[in-house]
Amino acid sequence: MRGALAIGAAAALVLTGCSDKSTDGGSGTSGTNGAGGLKIQPVMQIDANGKQVPKSDSASAADPAGDGKATCPAGTAIAMAGALTGPDAALGINIVDGVKLALDKHNKANPGCKIELKQFDTEGDPQKATQVIPQIVNDKSIIGLVGPAFSGETKATGKILSDAGLVSTTASATNETLTQNGWTSFFRGLANDGVQGPSVGKYLVNTAGYKKVCVIQDNTDYGTGLAKTIIEGLGSANDASCNASIKKGDKDFSATVTKIASAAPDAVFYSGYYSEGAPLAQQLKSGGVKAVFVSADGTNDPQFVAQAGSSAKGAVLSCPCGPAPDKFTADYQALNGAEPGVYSVEGYDLTTILAKGIDGGKLTRPDLLEYVRSYDGPGLARQYKWNATGELSNALIWIYEVK
Repeated sequence: MRGALAIGAAAALVLTGCSDKSTDGGSGTSGTNGAGGLKIQPVMQIDANGKQVPKSDSASAADPAGDGKATCPAGTAIAMAGALTGPDAALGINIVDGVKLALDKHNKANPGCKIELKQFDTEGDPQKATQVIPQIVNDKSIIGLVGPAFSGETKATGKILSDAGLVSTTASATNETLTQNGWTSFFRGLANDGVQGPSVGKYLVNTAGYKKVCVIQDNTDYGTGLAKTIIEGLGSANDASCNASIKKGDKDFSATVTKIASAAPDAVFYSGYYSEGAPLAQQLKSGGVKAVFVSADGTNDPQFVAQAGSSAKGAVLSCPCGPAPDKFTADYQALNGAEPGVYSVEGYDLTTILAKGIDGGKLTRPDLLEYVRSYDGPGLARQYKWNATGELSNALIWIYEVK
């Protein structure tokens, strides 16, 4: 596996410039240094068969600044809803800081249209989200939303947003079933788990060469949905006898570690968030499990490295998001005082789309919703064009490694 990753990383540097987000010489790194200088670094972009593919050309990515001539009424606002506090807050903060960067560029360039940002903290909790989202709906100054961030809270509130006709663009909610509910205002800004799971499963088998993989899932909508599609992608390489489930909020995984250790797999895929993924990785290592730790976007955050410490070394992390380019990273750091993380660029791109609509005179909820529905244009991350259910017409997956 180490050889496969090293070869893949070298190839990715040659073929893709190590970024699917820009042609500005992206650094190809993500997040901040962890224990011993560990960092989440890109390896390659993959297709539905788990095979490497080159990046798309994003040189013409939409600029939130526009032409600087936009006008809009004072108080025109968009919202961001997601976990800004709580155990997985870093994921929501990554998004809102991307939103802030797009609006900062827009508002500085357009003195006649200062779009306000209203932030709403759901803590990533579906129950709390059902109390928060009506506040957004009832605030008539808000004509667009980046969020909700997590799949569970999106599932719990999607109908509320759809009934209100408020465009809802998520940078991170990846549960495959979210676009199967008949909602008319929901747009997913990245690939869903129905794309990620099979792609990563096939990558682990066909590219990395694993013969035996155990799958551990948490009990969230995200964790259970992704695990199902990962197992499908792994095929016979998944040993069902060593699969395991944990609960959100658990910190003691001794029973699971014992089960995995006795199975002696080549890899362990964890489907869930970094707040449980970090201690799980630590306990697997201290429990003598030699398997490579593999996870996805819920774990692909600098906080995983910070919390897992040296146990994070060698972890393989997938994401429907790609590495942030240098110019974006520099601008993001200057504004927010931190490096971008998972979903930061998606938050920026989706905000840019909403701003472009507002600049084009789409100043009501129905008009902005229709603008997004018919949108077709390049962003830093990818081309944004949605089908009738709110799924992207084309989306790919990135593989990363902690090293």
